[in-house]
Amino acid sequence: MQSPLGRVRGLGSARSGAHHWWIERLTSVSTLLLLVWLLVSLLRLPDLGYGSVVEWLGSPLNAVAMLLLIASSFWHMKLGLQVVVEDYVHVDGNKLFLVMLLNFAVIAGAALAAFSVLKIAFAGGAA
Repeated sequence: MQSPLGRVRGLGSARSGAHHWWIERLTSVSTLLLLVWLLVSLLRLPDLGYGSVVEWLGSPLNAVAMLLLIASSFWHMKLGLQVVVEDYVHVDGNKLFLVMLLNFAVIAGAALAAFSVLKIAFAGGAA
C-alpha cells in the first residue's frame, strides 16, 4: 500500500529489504555458531604451535568448517558494509562504485583466506 505522495514520486517499496535483512540475520547466526566451534576446537588443542594447528587444519572436517566460517563471515561483512554504503553515500555514481569495490574486496579476501586453508589442508602448510 502506497501513499498518494509515494505513488506520485514513484518512491514505493523496493521489495528487497526483507530478504537482505533475513540473509544478514542467517549469516550472523551461522558465523556465531562457527566461531564457537573454532574457539572450542582451538582450546582442545594441546598447544597453539604451528605444527599442531597445521595438523588440526589438515583434517577434512576442520578444513570444511573453516571454509564455511570464511564464507559466512565474509558474506555477512559484505551485507553489513553494503547497507552502510547505501545508507550514507548519497551520490548514485559513488554508491555504485563503492558497492562494486566492496564486492571485489570481499571476494578477494575470501578467496585468499580459502586458498590459505586449502593449501594447508592439502599440502600441510609446505611453502
